[in-house]
Amino acid sequence: MKIKFINQNNNIFAFFLYLTLIFGFLIGENLNYGSYYDWNYAYVKPIKDFSLNFFDTLLNYDKYGQRHSPVYLIFLSVFLDFGLTFEQIRFLHLHLSVPLIVIFYKCLKLQFNKVDSKYLQLLSLTIFLSPTFRSLSIWPDSRLPGLLFFVLSIYFFLKFTKNDSIKYAWLNCISLIISSYISPNFSVFFIYFLIFFIKKINNKNLIKLLVFNFLAAMPILYYILILKVNFLVSGKTPGLNSEPLAVNFNFADKIMIISSIVLFHLFPLLINNSFFHKKIFNFIKTNIFKIFFILIILMYFFNYQISFTGGGFFFQLSNIFFNNNYLFFLLSFFSISLVIYLSYLNFKNFLLLLLLVLSNIQNSIYHKYYEPMIVIIFFILLKNVNAENFFKKKVNLIYLYIFSLLFIFFRLFKNNYLL
Repeated sequence: MKIKFINQNNNIFAFFLYLTLIFGFLIGENLNYGSYYDWNYAYVKPIKDFSLNFFDTLLNYDKYGQRHSPVYLIFLSVFLDFGLTFEQIRFLHLHLSVPLIVIFYKCLKLQFNKVDSKYLQLLSLTIFLSPTFRSLSIWPDSRLPGLLFFVLSIYFFLKFTKNDSIKYAWLNCISLIISSYISPNFSVFFIYFLIFFIKKINNKNLIKLLVFNFLAAMPILYYILILKVNFLVSGKTPGLNSEPLAVNFNFADKIMIISSIVLFHLFPLLINNSFFHKKIFNFIKTNIFKIFFILIILMYFFNYQISFTGGGFFFQLSNIFFNNNYLFFLLSFFSISLVIYLSYLNFKNFLLLLLLVLSNIQNSIYHKYYEPMIVIIFFILLKNVNAENFFKKKVNLIYLYIFSLLFIFFRLFKNNYLL
């Protein structure tokens, strides 16, 4: 019998989590804090303008100071043309976001076909508790639909690795192209998939794929380079006196902050799986001087300011409670160690983590760029981490849910008392 997405024992729980999202919509839940303001003060006006005067808005899109592609805003403006209100558009967007959970589950099924589906379902349903997913579902943002198509591209990539069918390579490329048009930062991951395609696809089909991807990129390149509508650098970074956001960026900032975000989201996996954390501790003991050397160099060049906003959980925690980076630097030892360890396990892990860094071109680094993406990548794409062992102890899922709830409570506390 064909396995349905929701196991009979999980359907009530899934429906309850869905209802919490609807409740969040009704009360204007805003766990990411900035999501409400981005929607109302950055996205509503261009959506309205696309509806009223499409070509003028398209050719002058950079005047809005947007960091995001206009593609999804254009898509939403179509519903405004059909007579929907902005509230109805938000409600529609919320339901267009939910398939991300289904696609993640289907990826898990391909990756862990020997694991009981009810545990895979429960893992995929944790996305309902992601503050970023909740906020960007309730207050539309191009990041979430971009992530949805990115995960869909991973699904087709997994299908390709199972049977080497060229059909799935094409579907992977098409999904990634759509993802990149919606949210350009995902475009860099083509490099990761290309490595596998080079090994398994004959030269004729590989050339066709490369040509197709090049042609698909031409409209956006023409839009940015020829028409000079460069929305990628039209926004501003808080704390930099309105300087362009993507003229310069510090790799030490990005490596340390993104590594800390990786550590934060993998923390509930590290503490509850001896198969994983014991290996990391042994790796750290063996390479402690190398890790310290790398960390000192990164700390020397680190220059991320709290005024930029963002910075991830540990950076914010350090500055909110101690008004300095000392706690962040201490925790960076562990986050850098984790990233180096994952990179050491497999070159493809190193490439994937490098692309995570390169995908963030602007000065400011926001937690929402990597949540729930980190957990999805860990279970689906990272190599040699023995992720299947996570499902051997049922308590691991409980810890993951507790961790997710604690993160939500921290967000509520931060938004209500610290801002």
